[in-house]
Amino acid sequence: MTEATPMLPADHRELISDLSGIVSDYPYADPESTLALLADDAAEALGRDATPEGRRERTGYTILLHATCWYVSARIFSKSLFASYIQALDGFRAQLDRASCTCPAGAHPAELDSEYQVEAGVSMLTEAGRAAFAEDYGLDEEEPAVFDCEGFLADLADEALGRLREAHQELFGGIDVSHLDAQFVRDDGRLDLVALQEAISRSWEDNTGPVALWSARRWLTGQARDEERIGLFLCLWMGIAQTYEGLPPSYARDLAAALATIDLDVSCEHPQHPWSTADSTVQSRYRAVVHLYAPEDHPDTPVPAELSARELWECPVQYAQLARKALEDLEGWRTMRGGDDEDWED
Repeated sequence: MTEATPMLPADHRELISDLSGIVSDYPYADPESTLALLADDAAEALGRDATPEGRRERTGYTILLHATCWYVSARIFSKSLFASYIQALDGFRAQLDRASCTCPAGAHPAELDSEYQVEAGVSMLTEAGRAAFAEDYGLDEEEPAVFDCEGFLADLADEALGRLREAHQELFGGIDVSHLDAQFVRDDGRLDLVALQEAISRSWEDNTGPVALWSARRWLTGQARDEERIGLFLCLWMGIAQTYEGLPPSYARDLAAALATIDLDVSCEHPQHPWSTADSTVQSRYRAVVHLYAPEDHPDTPVPAELSARELWECPVQYAQLARKALEDLEGWRTMRGGDDEDWED
């Protein structure tokens, strides 16, 4: 009679599949609800730490929360999910004594691949899962025990908590962009709109969001001369349009407030406005704006002469058209990134 091959329960195999899709950034299960359920299950396990089952779960859930915290930090803008993760990790961390570690140097698994962590974490939750994991990876009976080391788990919990708290500030806290004054405000107080455009066009520097936020705050405080307003608004607009993956609530709140200053219920008799002639490329938009503010230095523009009048540039209908498109983009960010209304509006 042959010994039965150990197998994971069906729901745990499904959990590995769902979480592997998430950590590889190709989710097919809804990430926010899947990860919220994971954090809730981890929190429930906190009260079972005095039992063998609870200690197995502490290992498994600590590994899983660590493996998925990077996705939470970068992809989901939900304060409640952050709070659930931090609560569960804080709870596990309080149970872990790093000083109890007796492992030899180099025994702890290091720089684990996220998908491997998912498989290991789910497998560690049960005895059957541990046996299946050991067989799949050709491990001796004692080798999986290193995952239970409190020093190893404490390191994972500390790293995950540090990343989550840092990301929480980035996503929901106040962002200081005042240092950009030195780049975009001339000595005479005028705005250097060409410098703003050059900064936006250098998207590889990840400065599009800060430039958009700086423009929004300048707009909201009225720190722009009349002739600078359309240029400043276009910098704000371009910062939104060119942020394809979406900006977090820490940015979106001020962007939405700036857009809310625009009257959307306006009309005019103009058949076309200048911005509609610029192609939806960074370079075409850049050429349109820099020509507007420095035509001698930047003579190349997609805007035909007959549409270059200031009256057309500053028409309230053009502002309204721009604002509607930007508001659609902001709503798309909310849909894409999740979270509750209060996460975006606080």
